[in-house]
Amino acid sequence: MKVGIIGATGYGGLELIRFLHNHPEVEKIELFTSSEEGAIFSSKYGHLLTIHDQALKKIEAETLSKFDVVFTSTPSGVTSTLLPPLVGVGPKLIDLSGDYRLKDLNEYEKWYKKAPAPQEIVNLSVYGLTEWNAGNIKSAELIANPGCYPTAVLLSILPLIKERLIDPQHLIIDAKSGVSGAGNKPSQLTHYSEMNENFAIYKVNEHQHIPEIEQAIEMFADAKTSISFNTHLIPMTRGILATTYAPVLPGVTNQQLTDCLLETYKNHPFVRVVTDVASLGTNRVKGSNYCDIFVKLDERTNRATIVGVIDNLVKGAAGQAIQNMNVQFDLPEKTGLDVIPLFI
Repeated sequence: MKVGIIGATGYGGLELIRFLHNHPEVEKIELFTSSEEGAIFSSKYGHLLTIHDQALKKIEAETLSKFDVVFTSTPSGVTSTLLPPLVGVGPKLIDLSGDYRLKDLNEYEKWYKKAPAPQEIVNLSVYGLTEWNAGNIKSAELIANPGCYPTAVLLSILPLIKERLIDPQHLIIDAKSGVSGAGNKPSQLTHYSEMNENFAIYKVNEHQHIPEIEQAIEMFADAKTSISFNTHLIPMTRGILATTYAPVLPGVTNQQLTDCLLETYKNHPFVRVVTDVASLGTNRVKGSNYCDIFVKLDERTNRATIVGVIDNLVKGAAGQAIQNMNVQFDLPEKTGLDVIPLFI
């Protein structure tokens, strides 16, 4: 396959390159930019010296239409105008930004505070939560790759909501992320002297992933809900740990919760149900496409604590995008992604 990447200079783009470089079905990778045409890629990222020394190319629809797959790893608000001319003209499109996730354009404007993509293109997009939507992903022209937080949250709670084991009307979700989730553009929030030895909450009750999670719960588990969801930055580079607190339905046991997760994901290679909390942590999935899930019932309060752990740049972005590409091209989902986590 011939693959194009728009936004390769961001962290998500770098992870796309890292995995696609060793993908057995990818013959060629070309990198595109809106502002640095002609720059030698390895001069920006020295770890790619002699590996990816090509010049960044100008974004042109005619050129991109000749690729098999085009990944876009750009800030939100870019692909809403960039991708419509490419839909249905050749390449499969996999968008890692948030521009095509929300079907309601008013919701997109409210939460992203940007002009939305055309409604007809948004309607064509398929939400790329691989383990839950592979049938639609397979035939999609445009995939809206899920956000990093929603991936960790949804994979961990959807089975329990769908099987009516937990009450979706009272979900409290507390999520923490490494600083790479904020992208590679410096800000006061991510400045070393302010982030180091610090633990900060941000976007309180205002995170743009709130409507995405609610939409997916309705889509896959047939339950309408309004969640309490808040996010925190911790002083590490990679990783997300998302903890959901949910009341269980009458009579539900801890074993039922665990068995539900095990049964749901028994044929999904990238989701691991952890039964020993000592084996749970962000460094157990770092650099890999795995999502680890743990659940435990608090019988005293009749609430379940459900934890999802991913690498935000891999399962939360580039890895899931490649997993979706594999589904589209009838390849095993693990193709090019079968790596052991970087535990240390």
